[in-house]
Amino acid sequence: MPNDYFQFQQFRVNQSDCAMKVSTDACVLGAALGLAGATRLLDVGTGTGLLALMAAQRHPMVTIEAVELDPAAADQAAANAAASPWGPRIRVHAQSLAAYAAAGPAPFSHIVCNPPFFERALRPPDAARATARHAAPDTLTFAELARFAADFLAADGRLTVLLPVPAMANFTHEAAAAGLHPATRLVLRHRPGSRALRHVVAFGRAPGPVVERELAVRTADDRDYSAAFRALLAGFYLAL
Repeated sequence: MPNDYFQFQQFRVNQSDCAMKVSTDACVLGAALGLAGATRLLDVGTGTGLLALMAAQRHPMVTIEAVELDPAAADQAAANAAASPWGPRIRVHAQSLAAYAAAGPAPFSHIVCNPPFFERALRPPDAARATARHAAPDTLTFAELARFAADFLAADGRLTVLLPVPAMANFTHEAAAAGLHPATRLVLRHRPGSRALRHVVAFGRAPGPVVERELAVRTADDRDYSAAFRALLAGFYLAL
């Protein structure tokens, strides 16, 4: 069973009321997120508030909006933000992305999302976990996220998304239809040479060459975190 909380160096994430707990994938996304020129960031489907908190720690000037459909998770994310050193810079909205869009928010320099990605898999019986992990008509769809980003990103803004490789191909198609194109790609592997587990891709409005890099979480013998992973998460994990 996952712990009810995850303790980082500068903040604590309580997660008992959230379907999706803190994961290595999400921590990599939060630490690798490109924040150059960040002013206003939106965390879509914030869950525990992890990505919002990591962005707040990394960039002292950015203000952060977070949207979460599940009321219990939204309340917990808001509590996690309030208990952190950056509470005044983080605002959590307990509503759907469509409802948030209807309010006409100001443009964002950055949007980040770890969206539902099991598009065709059998949905689990737990309704909250299904909403968090499975793309379906009653959850956040790839097309909805891409359209929102196209409407509410600043001209030079970035949408950064983490997905498994096949799902990322589908999302890239939806993003292109909305006028967004890959700019950078981080290929996440368990250890060097193993299959790609996730892609972290930043999308912008201008098409062009994609800058790609790789990150292995573990060493080749799987005995420890890799040096690159340690460097990336050094400001967050207690063990590093």
